[in-house]
Amino acid sequence: MMGNAKAYAVAILAALLAVIATQAETAPGYRELRRLPAQEARQGVATDARFVYAIEDSKIGKYDKVSGKRVALFEGDPKVFIHMNSCSVLAAELVCAMSNFPNLPMISSVEWFSTATMQHVRTHSFGPTSGSLTWIDWHDGAWWACFANYDNRGGDPARNHTATTLVKFNAQFVAEASWLFPENVLDKFGHMSASGGRWGRGGLLYVTGHDLPEMYVLRLPAAGARLEYVSTLSLPTGGQAFDWDRSKPGHLWTVERKESVLVESALPTGSPGSAVTGTLPPQN
Repeated sequence: MMGNAKAYAVAILAALLAVIATQAETAPGYRELRRLPAQEARQGVATDARFVYAIEDSKIGKYDKVSGKRVALFEGDPKVFIHMNSCSVLAAELVCAMSNFPNLPMISSVEWFSTATMQHVRTHSFGPTSGSLTWIDWHDGAWWACFANYDNRGGDPARNHTATTLVKFNAQFVAEASWLFPENVLDKFGHMSASGGRWGRGGLLYVTGHDLPEMYVLRLPAAGARLEYVSTLSLPTGGQAFDWDRSKPGHLWTVERKESVLVESALPTGSPGSAVTGTLPPQN
């Protein structure tokens, strides 16, 4: 009996230590401010000073921040615009990451839209890729793109989610370098991958998965080919693509896909902010 009691006590202590470790790793994060219903809030969200844009595969809804009303809609051919996963606003254009998920072989492209007219204006095709493009960000004079891999639906049998890759391209989309994600963050992705990503101040990269209400803070390594883990921030919504609100430092927008809503949140202390730096990229 003494042996069983001791073993039980050790197990309880181990469980408590695990909980403490998890709480220490996840820092206080964003607090929810408001929710805005949006029919297209399924994959991601983009923002500018006046509007928020809800992304759903082949659709992008443009919503007024003040009234919450949808003021415009892009609705593409779903045979062409198969899976737009995320967008960001650069100058007066929406820059969107698109793939043919869950189809194989994986093909990906970048699609541009006018924020004024919500019309499609141009494209850049990556063709067949070793992952599905889920997000792309212009930072420090370069494009940074995430090519996601999956264990199950939409995954290539030759790879799994651990092959998810961040690729740095120059302005002409010539690859210059690439990195894998930290192993502990890959564990958090589960069978899925990185759904959203944006650079922030201090040279830090902020990434979300598909499901957990968390944001992972990463940085480029001084050596090697794997990104370094910095910390975890809590979110009021579950994963998916997000965007900084550059008109309100420290604010961001995420989606709650189960409810089809856009959620505005703020970081209580400090601010990753936005980090679009350098000149705008040339049009391709």
